[in-house]
Order: sequence, then structure tokens, then C-alpha cells
Amino acid sequence: MVVFNGLLKIRICEAVNLKPTAWSLRHAVGPKPQTFQLDPYIAVNVDDSRIGQTSTKQKTNSPAWHDDFSTDVCNGRKIELAVFHDAPIGYDDFVANCTIQFEDLLQNGSRHFEDWIDLEPEGKVYVVIDLSGSSGEGRLLLQPLRLQLVKGL
Repeated sequence: MVVFNGLLKIRICEAVNLKPTAWSLRHAVGPKPQTFQLDPYIAVNVDDSRIGQTSTKQKTNSPAWHDDFSTDVCNGRKIELAVFHDAPIGYDDFVANCTIQFEDLLQNGSRHFEDWIDLEPEGKVYVVIDLSGSSGEGRLLLQPLRLQLVKGL
């Protein structure tokens, strides 16, 4: 598997066709839950580390952010974008997500990516990604363990 080492710059531009989940509709009142408007934000993770989140946009299922994030990456394998609804009560509600593999970004030799990405279960997000650094085959390096005997005091 290809890993990335270097600087990641990512701009979260906008999302379209976000749909509330059944769980996020639990507090909705009225006869038309299909017109429910989300208060969405996107959490940005590299592998298992949070690098930031966009601002929350109020009452929209097609938000525009244009929020920029950058981070140094060491042996990076994937970028995850997770859309949440900023719930007024309790925990925020999951809406959709996608995973972008560094290997897929690097396969054509370009260090710049700009396009719509499908979200699961529904929606799309427009992102701009720039990579500065190196890539290579990921491997686990094991260092020999050195034990020192310490004589009692």
C-alpha cells in the first residue's frame, strides 16, 4: 500500500444533495420531514487523527464553506470526510462520509486534485487537495528491542 509523507492542503468547498437520516429527524416536527434542513459541518481526518472541521452552516442541505486545512502527514494512508448535523440536543448526527486514499490521489503522478466526490449514503462534496512531499510503499519497520540490566541500588 502506498503511503504519503509531507504537507497536505485541503479545501472543503461545498456539498450538495445532503439528506437527513432517520435519526436526525427524530426531533423534527410537522408533516413534511423531507423538507428538513440540516445544520451541516464536515470533520476532516487523516487516518485516525482529526485535523479540523468546517464551520457549521445553518438550515441548508447544500452548504458552501471554502474552509482550508493543512497538516504534516507521516505515513498517511487515507483522508476521511464525515458530514454531521449540528444537533440542538445531545450528540451531533451523522449524515454521510467518504474516504479518499492517498494511493488513489498519487496514482496519476499529479499532486493536485479538484473534483466532486460521492458521499455515502447520499450527497457529494467538492474538494481541492494539494500534496507536497513524497510517497512510497508502506512497510512496518521493527527495531530490535534493547534491554538494559540495571543493578539494584
